[in-house]
Amino acid sequence: MDLDVFAAAHRHEWDRLDTLLHRGRRLTGEEADELVTLYQRAATHLSLVQSSAPDPDLVGRLTTLVARARSAVTGARTPGWRDATHFFTAAFPAAVYRSRHWWVPTALVSTALAALIGWWVATHPHVQAAIAAPDELRTLTRPGGEYESYYSSHPAASFAAQVWTNNAMAAGYCLVLGVFLGLPVLYVLFQNVLNLGVGLGLMGSAGRLDTFLGLLLPHGLLELTAVFVAAGTGLRLGWTVIDPGPRPRRTALAEEGRAAIGMAVGLAVVLLVSGVIEAFVTPSGLPTWARITIGVVAELAFLTYVYVPGRRAARAGETGDLERLDRSDVLPTAA
Repeated sequence: MDLDVFAAAHRHEWDRLDTLLHRGRRLTGEEADELVTLYQRAATHLSLVQSSAPDPDLVGRLTTLVARARSAVTGARTPGWRDATHFFTAAFPAAVYRSRHWWVPTALVSTALAALIGWWVATHPHVQAAIAAPDELRTLTRPGGEYESYYSSHPAASFAAQVWTNNAMAAGYCLVLGVFLGLPVLYVLFQNVLNLGVGLGLMGSAGRLDTFLGLLLPHGLLELTAVFVAAGTGLRLGWTVIDPGPRPRRTALAEEGRAAIGMAVGLAVVLLVSGVIEAFVTPSGLPTWARITIGVVAELAFLTYVYVPGRRAARAGETGDLERLDRSDVLPTAA
């Protein structure tokens, strides 16, 4: 496409749209209809320029013009409580539900790998010796040792904040870095699986696996699910780079990337709940069965949240992306 010829052919339309926008609310009915028509044309022109001849100056001018026209046509909208309610009742659970074909296998494979690593560590003394000296291993696994005292080593409130921050950052890394073909996600996921497997193996070799699971399950079910959701979504984003499907790659990455960022916010709330459980329930004096029951209830509540309202919202067309009016206009392309 000859950019100069294209700009010369349509500049009068853009200038006219700019003139109408400057008039604000003083438009006649005929001029308002003209503004809508010119806005639609300018949006199409912007898509053509972006896809065929992305000149920075022209793209910048058209982007500004289309944004102003969109505000004039649709009306300025200030996000508020309604947006937050929509996010947590529809957008976030729908986004998690849509990613289930990625995070459910991620969870199953990771759990199996952690169990395998735990068995390997527990049944091979030379592996244990490579991890730490015998005295250090006893310090880790003995009653009241580091694996147990970890959960009560700091005041509960500060411990919850620390755990939440660390887990939210790990989930955020998985979601954001997934665009790099998912490779950083695999690294972060493996580190979590490795730490879990080593803990299972060392405590199992000391005959205290029940104690370890009693400390892990109350918060770990929800916490690990959130990490698996983040990892699976990050891997999905990485695959979108390779195979965007029928959408243009730029459009697909923008849509999936925005949904992933939204999921980071939602998962931060989920991890806050697991952090509170880890700080206040895991080290508490409640019986083991009671602590595990709390963890199971929290996990079932999250899965129900995803598979009931999340599935309903996804079937209604919710993707977890921005509202339609907040997205950039895209020119349809043939598959």
